[in-house]
Amino acid sequence: MSDEPKKTERKGVVAPVAQAIGLAGHVNYGDDSVVSRTLIDKQAGTLTLFAFDAGQGLSEHTAPYDATVQVLDGEGEFVIAGQSVLAKTGELVIMPAGIPHSVRANQRFKMLLIMIRQ
Repeated sequence: MSDEPKKTERKGVVAPVAQAIGLAGHVNYGDDSVVSRTLIDKQAGTLTLFAFDAGQGLSEHTAPYDATVQVLDGEGEFVIAGQSVLAKTGELVIMPAGIPHSVRANQRFKMLLIMIRQ
């Protein structure tokens, strides 16, 4: 019996399935950039990892669905409807549908973006 994890392919699932993965280690920082890696992309929603280098971010935008962010490493600044929210490793931020928001990395940080479509 092999110690290799079983490879299972499923439509819309990019990450390994039927095994535990370390989320923070599943995306790497890039100098002066924002790196993203989609884990799941299905009609019902998406799971996307992001790694932000210090000084990087996502400009103000809205989404048609609630967006939930789990900070995996470091600290990110989220501006939601003009209000600044600092979130650290292990903290969760909910950004309501249709409300302008942006993301800024005052220091390097990683996050998991969870979008569930209604």
